[in-house]
Amino acid sequence: MKARRTTLKALAAGMALGLALAATQTQAQDKGTVGVAMPTKTSTRWVSDGNSMVAALAAKGYKTDLQYADDDIPNQLAQIENMVTKGAKVLVIASIDGTTLSNVLQKAADKGVKVIAYDRLINGSKNVDYYATFDNFQVGVLQANSIVDKLGLKAGKGPFNIELFGGSPDDNNAFFFYDGAMSVLKPYIDSGKLVVRSKQMGMDKVGTLRWDGAVAQARMDNLLSAYYGKDKLNAVLSPYDGLSIGILSSLKGVGYCTAQQPCPVVTGQDAEVPSVKSMLRNEQSSTVFKDTRELAKVAANMVDALMTGKKPEINDTKTYNNKVKVVPSYLLKPVSVDLSNYKKVLIDSGYIKEDQLK
Repeated sequence: MKARRTTLKALAAGMALGLALAATQTQAQDKGTVGVAMPTKTSTRWVSDGNSMVAALAAKGYKTDLQYADDDIPNQLAQIENMVTKGAKVLVIASIDGTTLSNVLQKAADKGVKVIAYDRLINGSKNVDYYATFDNFQVGVLQANSIVDKLGLKAGKGPFNIELFGGSPDDNNAFFFYDGAMSVLKPYIDSGKLVVRSKQMGMDKVGTLRWDGAVAQARMDNLLSAYYGKDKLNAVLSPYDGLSIGILSSLKGVGYCTAQQPCPVVTGQDAEVPSVKSMLRNEQSSTVFKDTRELAKVAANMVDALMTGKKPEINDTKTYNNKVKVVPSYLLKPVSVDLSNYKKVLIDSGYIKEDQLK
């Protein structure tokens, strides 16, 4: 009889422990919902960001409401408003246009919702609590240094012809990329070692709305037609892989990227698979890798801190002024990638699988 009572006690204890564990797991998975607003699925980079954010937040016990806006501003506004209505406690937003969210973010703030700008700064709103991004000025520096190194400018070679492309003027990052690149390139332009035959300089002239590769390709077509009938183009500053692919399509259309006429030096950003394949074909020269898995972890840590009443970790309180306030930020380091290190940086890290490049 005593043995039976002991067995029953053990069963009861086991059941209690099981219920406690189940309750703990339920509690861990019910810490609240986080709204994640991404701009588009047309870039593999943003698909990866969305997946990484969901995984990073799930690991911390949060549910996510992930939405993509198809690069449509009213769509993103409606999605964010809906997230707030459905009870999201924190919003992680990669904006399409960082100047259009003030009203919807005020509504969010009125309900006590915190906002983290994700890789694109949200401008003109006091209701941006934190910013998770990369050192975007450094991205441009890395792109420009790739051009300098591959042309041999430090060794005094030149002059070389170069054309400049910028990102979308409604994306705050585009100005940091351009300014970072020009901090390196302008001295060579001023000295005549680099020549911009079109004379198109400044984001007002070289910006590419919505980061659209087709727009970049059309502009490259026009530049080649107008300025490079007999003269050869030696380098193109491109701030993003999607633009680089369009630019290279234009160049190949007029005979570049052949044994007789190799591709100019063409930069990029985001280490997208088509561009890494292009590098392996000796077309695109380099890209800048921003490990979005790490960025997602930083953003998820910020979310967790805000949800638990703590202060998120930051490492920059000066750089990112959104025209209303300086937004406290955490900046990650970008990495320049070319044929010399792509295996170590991209494949060994698991960011890209080798069979994706076949």
